[in-house]
Amino acid sequence: MGEFRMPSLGADMDRGTLLEWRVAPGDVVRRGDIVALVDTDKSEVEVEVFEDGTVAELLVEPGTEVPVGTPLARLDPTGPPSAAPPPAAPSHAPPAAAPAPAPAPETTATGPHAARTASPLVRHLAEVEGVDLAGLEPRDPSGLLHRDDIERAAATHRAPLASPPAEVEPPSGGRGPSASPYARRLAAEAGVDLAELRGTGPAGAVVARDVMPTAPPTAAVSDAPSARGGDKQASTRLAIARVMARSKREIPHFYLSSTIDLAAASRWLELENDRRPPEHRLLPASLLLRATALAAQQHPGINAWWIDDEVQLAGDVDLGVAISLRSGGVVTPSITDAAHRSLDDLMTSLRDLVQRARAGNVRSSELQGSITVTNLGDQGVDAVFGVINPPQVAIVGFGSIAERPVAHDGMLTVHPVLTCTLSADHRAVDGHLGSRFLRTLANLLQEPDALAADPDPGAGP
Repeated sequence: MGEFRMPSLGADMDRGTLLEWRVAPGDVVRRGDIVALVDTDKSEVEVEVFEDGTVAELLVEPGTEVPVGTPLARLDPTGPPSAAPPPAAPSHAPPAAAPAPAPAPETTATGPHAARTASPLVRHLAEVEGVDLAGLEPRDPSGLLHRDDIERAAATHRAPLASPPAEVEPPSGGRGPSASPYARRLAAEAGVDLAELRGTGPAGAVVARDVMPTAPPTAAVSDAPSARGGDKQASTRLAIARVMARSKREIPHFYLSSTIDLAAASRWLELENDRRPPEHRLLPASLLLRATALAAQQHPGINAWWIDDEVQLAGDVDLGVAISLRSGGVVTPSITDAAHRSLDDLMTSLRDLVQRARAGNVRSSELQGSITVTNLGDQGVDAVFGVINPPQVAIVGFGSIAERPVAHDGMLTVHPVLTCTLSADHRAVDGHLGSRFLRTLANLLQEPDALAADPDPGAGP
C-alpha cells in the first residue's frame, strides 16, 4: 500500500501544516489531482498526488503541523474493490468477517450504459461552482468528467448542494455559517465572528484563508511554531531569509549583464496591441518570458539543477516567476513547459499565476521550476542581480525599459533599451555558457515576429 507524504515545497521547507483535505477515504485519485491544502511559511499550497489509487485512510487531521516526509494518507494502488460478490464460504466453515468495501467512485448516469466518473478534483470544482454532475454530458468517450466539462457548464448547470462536503462542518444547532474545522479553530483563537466572513470554500463555506487576513495583527491565529505568534509576514520573511542566506553561503554566484535594444520588439508590440481588444493585449513581459524560455531550451546547461554535487539537466523549461505578495515576501511558482507556449498562452498563464499566488492558491507542481525570472522593470530599477533559488543554477533579471541614446547604423539615436542580467552558479555554469545564453536571449528579443510564431503544437501544451 502506498503512502501520500508531506511534500517538500521549497528548499527551505522542513515542516508544513495540513489545512484541509480535498478527498475522503474511498475516493479514487489520479496523478495530478489536488488532494490537500498545505500551509508553508510562505503561502498556502494546493498539493497534488503523483500516483493513481484509492484513498484508504487519512492519517493526519487538518490543523496539524508535521515534518516533511510524514505520511499523511495511505493509498491503495489497486483501486476500488470489484463490484462482483466474493465466492461463498464453505458451509462447514464460519463466515469470515470481510472488511467493508471502500465506496465506489462517484458516478452519474442517464441510461443503463452511461456511467460517468468524476475525480475528487472535478467533484470539488463542481461543488465550488454549484454544478450538478448529473446534468453534464462528458466529452471524453470513456464517460470521465474533466475540469473543462465543469468550467463549460458552470454558467448554465448550477444546482444547490444536497449537503456540505465532508471537510466542512455544518453550523452547530442549525445556526451560523458552514466552516472547516481548522477555520473554526482559527476564528476562535483570533476572536473573529464567522458570521461576518464571506466564505470562499465549497458551497460558500468559510475556510482557513478566509479567516487569516481578518484576524487582528496581535491575535495568535495558529499555535504552530512556524506561524511565529500569528505574524504570517514575519514568518514569510524568515523563510526567505533562510533560503537566500543558504544560497549566498553555498552557491558561488557570478554575474553577467547585457543591454538589449528593444526598438523592434516595442514597435511590434505597439502594432500588435493596436489590433487587439484591451483585455487581450500583451505586456512586454510576455516577450521577455518567451525569449528566456527559448534561450534556456537552446542552452540546457542553464536550465538545470545542482543536486548531490552534480548537474542534472531539467529537460522541459519550467519557468519560475518571482511574484511579490501583498502581505510581504516573494514566491516563485513556475509556468510549466514555457518554451512550448505561445505569447498569448504565456500572458494568460502569467496573469493566472500572479492572481493565484497572491490569493494563496499555488499548486505543489508549480513550485519545482528549472530557471527563474525576476522582473523589476515596473518599479523603475535599471538592473536587478538576483539570488539563485536552489537547487536551480541560474536566475535571469530584467530592469526597466527606458529610452536611451544608442549608436545605430553609424548614427546616434534614441531607442528603448533594457538591461538583462544573469546570476549563475559557477559549479554548474561558466562565463562562456552564460554569455552565449544572454546573446541568444538578446537576439530573440530583436526578432519579435519569430517570438510571436506559434510553437510546435505537438511539442507541448
